[in-house]
Amino acid sequence: MRIMLDGYNLGLERGTGVATYGRNLSHVVKSLGHRVDVLYGGKSTRAKNPLLNEIAFFDAAKAPPQGLFGPLKIARDAMLAPLGCRVDAVPISGSVVFDSLKSRLPEFDQLWNSPELYRRCLRSFRWFGQFAQVSLPKVDVAHWTYPLPIRARGAANVYTLHDLVPLRLPHTTLDNKRHYFKLCKRLVDTADHIITVSETSRRDIIDLLGAHPDKVTNTFQAVTFPQKLLDKPEGVVRNELAGTFNLEFKGYFLFFGAVEPKKNLGRLIEAFLGSAIQTPLVIVGAPGWKSDDELRLLETLKALPTSLSKVRIIRLEYLPLPMLVSMIRGAKATLFPSLYEGFGLPVLESMLLGTAVVTSNTSSLTEVAGDAACLIDPYDTHALAEAIRALDSNDALRGELEEKGLKQAKTFSEDAYARRIDDIYRRLSGARK
Repeated sequence: MRIMLDGYNLGLERGTGVATYGRNLSHVVKSLGHRVDVLYGGKSTRAKNPLLNEIAFFDAAKAPPQGLFGPLKIARDAMLAPLGCRVDAVPISGSVVFDSLKSRLPEFDQLWNSPELYRRCLRSFRWFGQFAQVSLPKVDVAHWTYPLPIRARGAANVYTLHDLVPLRLPHTTLDNKRHYFKLCKRLVDTADHIITVSETSRRDIIDLLGAHPDKVTNTFQAVTFPQKLLDKPEGVVRNELAGTFNLEFKGYFLFFGAVEPKKNLGRLIEAFLGSAIQTPLVIVGAPGWKSDDELRLLETLKALPTSLSKVRIIRLEYLPLPMLVSMIRGAKATLFPSLYEGFGLPVLESMLLGTAVVTSNTSSLTEVAGDAACLIDPYDTHALAEAIRALDSNDALRGELEEKGLKQAKTFSEDAYARRIDDIYRRLSGARK
């Protein structure tokens, strides 16, 4: 079959959990023997010279301003999007060297680009209540990995709704909730199928959006890392951590994820300080929704005189995948006390890499962690502090969680995930014939 995936999150300069989902999905679909097309919505790739189109696709420079008639063009494009958005094949000749970008790119047989596609479709729905339309040759299934108001003509349209956090925890996001509900409700009503990643999210989609249970499938998720990162000798990881960050292997705690209220970073910092341990905490994450309070707290701690601060908190806004994998492998434990998750990739990623986990006893996190993590009430900073102290001092407990985590991660195997995805694609493709 020919499967099209969207490049909405894949095209972001710094990837998100949804981008990781998209990359892993592309790998799985390719491993199943299907053809993978990926549709981006970047700058124009419509030059007569194919080389210029290839260069434009990988060009990091921003598009030039729209000019005097820019607002009119934006409105026109949004109005015309439901009639069909032009899609162009991106030539990959090898002339452009993009080796440094390969960790961000999905598996693909063909890349496509429709200029400003995702901005156009969002405006079209917001202003006119209409879905944008695209046409790609001979695509059997269009799998949109994010709630996007867009359909592919002539294909089964599948949408992944990872969670309904804006509806369940509206105080933690800045979405227009009315707009978000309207979009998700329309997707549930008109999609050929809805995929989600946990039983928690599946129940939310059925209960809050009125989806028919037969139309929503939980496939869970799988995590894949390049084999060369998994095979990297421990000694090399130790040297990387020491030489780059002045950190000892298994000598620090780690949080990685967006800095936003849902991730509960404020309470994590409070609990970490209250634990009074000397082991440092490394925070890896870019600012997300409503992150001002957490960032202000981090800046305050950073500004304390050395004589007053006995606690080391290190914040890194971003790490490329190879360095992040080493950082996870080298941590004493990953601390992920999120308030609510549709899945919680950091938990599975950490267990897969042999790192102990402390996480919340809420939402989908209990599904992912099973009995292989230290589960705490994310609102209880005392319980979180106790868990941090226990893992800091009890090597046997940490070793037990590491061993259990490796076994638990195997239950989210790529083979099982691939079978679930393939079953959906084949059922939908068969129904259209």
